[in-house]
Amino acid sequence: MSDALLQQINDGVLLVTFNNAKKKNAFNTAAWLELADLLNAAKHNEAVRAVVMTGAGHDFSSGQDLSDFPVKDARGRLPYRYTEQAFLEFDKPLLMCAKGITVGGGGTILFHADIVYVGESLRFRLPFAALGLAPEFGSSYLLQANIGAQRAADILYSADWLNADQALEFGIAARKFSDAELLEKTLEKAKAIAQLAPNALRESKRCLKQAQQQAIEAAYNREGEAMDRLAGAAENTEAITAFIEKRAPKWG
Repeated sequence: MSDALLQQINDGVLLVTFNNAKKKNAFNTAAWLELADLLNAAKHNEAVRAVVMTGAGHDFSSGQDLSDFPVKDARGRLPYRYTEQAFLEFDKPLLMCAKGITVGGGGTILFHADIVYVGESLRFRLPFAALGLAPEFGSSYLLQANIGAQRAADILYSADWLNADQALEFGIAARKFSDAELLEKTLEKAKAIAQLAPNALRESKRCLKQAQQQAIEAAYNREGEAMDRLAGAAENTEAITAFIEKRAPKWG
């Protein structure tokens, strides 16, 4: 394990910190794979009763590191697809506390948390349409399942920014705190959960997830096929070029 992800266990709670503050905790190929391995290991570690994820510095995560754009491995899979599967199979309580920039893959992973707390500085965005890409991490299903189809469409089609109050209002987050107390409040909740019967917690989570399992996997497959068609195609190339050149993209 590199220093891209920091781990600390206290009172049955594994605290995972995305540790790339200079890039707003963006994920490169190695970090996506590390996160998948971490979740798989935590699932089988009896010392871990609950997991909290946070970001170092002022931000949660800016998603994919565009300077290390992902490529498929020998199995024909993009690195984040392993992380998707690890989230889907993780069967212990998972809490996330997000503040500052929470964008793209850094935003869609929130939908795999059982409980999300946000800080007052949250700036949340799913910019896939603006980048000429498809959604990922099952967000095309999970977003509308959590907040309703119309709000989900508004967020995905517009690629607009949401603040902490909007995330709370829409149901993306359960509670809002000041940035200063966000992590403390999240850990407090996680430690209270970790004191309960571990097998009962796991079975409760399995019951909650069972109803959505097939739908999430179907979303993974649909999104993966769409991403294959769009990534590197004309719209995506123009969007990235326009971003680098600091101009509006020209479609078609």
